[in-house]
Amino acid sequence: MRVSGFLLVFLIFGHLFYNLIFPGKVSILDWAFVAGKFSDPLWMWWDGAMLWLALIHGANGMRTLVNDYAHGRFRSVLLWALGITTVVLLVLGTLVLTTFDPCLGPTDNAELIAICAAQ
Repeated sequence: MRVSGFLLVFLIFGHLFYNLIFPGKVSILDWAFVAGKFSDPLWMWWDGAMLWLALIHGANGMRTLVNDYAHGRFRSVLLWALGITTVVLLVLGTLVLTTFDPCLGPTDNAELIAICAAQ
């Protein structure tokens, strides 16, 4: 938990800096910005690591709470539900990151057109 928490602080602040401070204004965040970001494998790995660490960190914290406060069969049901939910979210989030295609439709963004033409 300490290692994942430390890494998450680094990953989250890097994510926030790149998305909110680096562009200069929040209004620049649109489909083209995300598509340009995900065309770089570094950001796919960065967001993938953030997704996995955050979900595992949060699920482990919830598991601790369930173990402390739930008893009997209810504890077992909650732990199974937590485990299934965590796995489903990890799979869906990973699929979104790995199958993301920025070239799905027409756009007037020159940067996105250049990225799609290079592929």
